[in-house]
Amino acid sequence: MSRRSAAGARPIGQAGDSAPRAKSGATKRGERRAGLGRGSGGPGGVHGSTRSGQSGRERRHATLITPSRPIVIIGAGGIVHDAHLPAYRQAGFPVAGICDLDAAKAAALARQFAIPRVYSTLAEAVRAAPPEAVFDVAVPAPALQAVVAELPAGRAALLQKPLGESLAQAQAIAALCRRRQLRAAVNFQLRYAPNVLAARDLLAGGALGQLHAMEARVNVHMPWGLWTFLARHPRVEVLYHSIHYLDLIRGFLGDPRGVYAKTIRHPATPDMGPTRSAIILDYGDQFLATVTATHHNVFGPERQESFIRWEATRGMIIAQMGLNLDYPAGRPDTLEYAVVEGDPASGSAQAKPVWHSVPLAGNWIPNAFIGTMASVMRWADDANAPAPTAVEDAVKTMAVVEAAYASSAAGGHPLDLAER
Repeated sequence: MSRRSAAGARPIGQAGDSAPRAKSGATKRGERRAGLGRGSGGPGGVHGSTRSGQSGRERRHATLITPSRPIVIIGAGGIVHDAHLPAYRQAGFPVAGICDLDAAKAAALARQFAIPRVYSTLAEAVRAAPPEAVFDVAVPAPALQAVVAELPAGRAALLQKPLGESLAQAQAIAALCRRRQLRAAVNFQLRYAPNVLAARDLLAGGALGQLHAMEARVNVHMPWGLWTFLARHPRVEVLYHSIHYLDLIRGFLGDPRGVYAKTIRHPATPDMGPTRSAIILDYGDQFLATVTATHHNVFGPERQESFIRWEATRGMIIAQMGLNLDYPAGRPDTLEYAVVEGDPASGSAQAKPVWHSVPLAGNWIPNAFIGTMASVMRWADDANAPAPTAVEDAVKTMAVVEAAYASSAAGGHPLDLAER
């Protein structure tokens, strides 16, 4: 990591002469819009940044035509029950088998979701997996590298986020994937949430003007007791929650120059790691990008917030992320947008913009999990297909996370209170 700049932001690698520009290019008329009006909930198309080595300014469009690859799931935890398997069943993706250290949990999921085979060990899963299978690795971050090391060379895999628990671990996992020639991506599925895909389509249409700001705000009550492994973990909120928004902002705005951040504990959970965060991604004067999150709001659902906001020169989009508002049951996701007439900068815009609601096909969970698996299937079929959450790209999100923790530890610029 580069040393901390005098301004207080934690740089991410080498700072360039200018911040990256937003991705450009619009979908063609008549092309299916992902996440809009599709009864199946499956994305008709997926947008995002491309694999490392392709231009970050080049906008790609990928469409899942026929899901034909079987899935072998490694891990049978709550997220597999709540999101992976419901999404795959909805999309019609075949699941060939499942394994877990807790064989009873794997067997229970196999019965519930009609999975034909339960493997007793990871080694058995690897040996018995169909040659065209995609490995869905849904294990805790500390176990990720060991599992990836056992996957057959040259195969396709979707890895649970986060990609390890530090930038160093993420880099080691990425290097391992390169050595084993794995087509591996990370399950940053928020990029494929129906309301996020719809927001990207709205921005691509051009009517809202140029995107210049993104904000993610979460002020909710999160039942942290559901994740017992986090009870004594030194990294909680940024690594396991706000990482979603940091990755999403990267997907829209590109890589920031650096990060300003503070993440702290809450009095209600003094023995737990930090669960409150305020993060600014430094894009110079080009974009304003912020993430604020706190998870201890017990003052009633009507006073809770969970949204992502995009602000452009002629319009605004607000996506409510309902999952956080009543976790784990959640509320419906929504998407609203407004476009102003005239030039807001000159003061000639209409006084009362009209807000519109966008109909959505499903919610972040489980629908977004279709998109990440679909992109890996397409990549497995075609080495030139876009892989927006490829491991090489996910390492960059982990660099943002690492910079946030470094900035928080370094503290803010000290005040000069000396008397003169």
